[in-house]
Amino acid sequence: MIKILMIEDDTELAQILIQYLSQFNISVTNFEDPFLALSAIRLDSYDLIILDLTLPGMDGLEVCKELVEKYEIPIIISSARSDIADKVIALELGADDYLPKPYDPRELEVRIKTILRRFNKSLEFVNKQKKEVFHLNEEKKEITKNGTSLEFTFAEYQIMSLLCKNKASIISRYDILESMDVHSDGTAGSIAVLINRIRAKIEENPKHPQHLLTVRGMGYKLVE
Repeated sequence: MIKILMIEDDTELAQILIQYLSQFNISVTNFEDPFLALSAIRLDSYDLIILDLTLPGMDGLEVCKELVEKYEIPIIISSARSDIADKVIALELGADDYLPKPYDPRELEVRIKTILRRFNKSLEFVNKQKKEVFHLNEEKKEITKNGTSLEFTFAEYQIMSLLCKNKASIISRYDILESMDVHSDGTAGSIAVLINRIRAKIEENPKHPQHLLTVRGMGYKLVE
């Protein structure tokens, strides 16, 4: 179920929206008081916020600014204000959408689902980027660690690029030799030396590697 926090002092409108959205598996909790709403969001988790701008005791734009600064939750502004400046300011502050009143509840339902799809995909991308410690850019012949470019010799790059393409998979010494250019210094005796050189460049403590691991009797693997 989608959980929504609504901050709306028009109780009649709030009740209409709560009843309408409930048929789409959307649960809405409304607060007329923005201060109570800000307290509630610290105690519970919500998927999206619907925010009016004309509120008692605190302007909606101030509420929007505080929400954006403290939480990663998409915000739809629902307001009867006709001044274009309010819309511009709200979007500049970080609101995800601006829905001028009056509007059809069906439009709100569609916008909620559209924003959540977009927001969830964005979070998935961010999380994926955060988890990817090593990134291979074959076009630039570049390997980065947490966004910082690493300097490798040609032979080291060949080994590291193979490991990056097969993260978490065991790569045998034979596979490494097969992948290396005939003009590089890759030989059975030099693989261990090259691995140690790579570790010196990518590990915090090369003697106790956390990323480039040796799998006894089988080969090596690169883990994030």
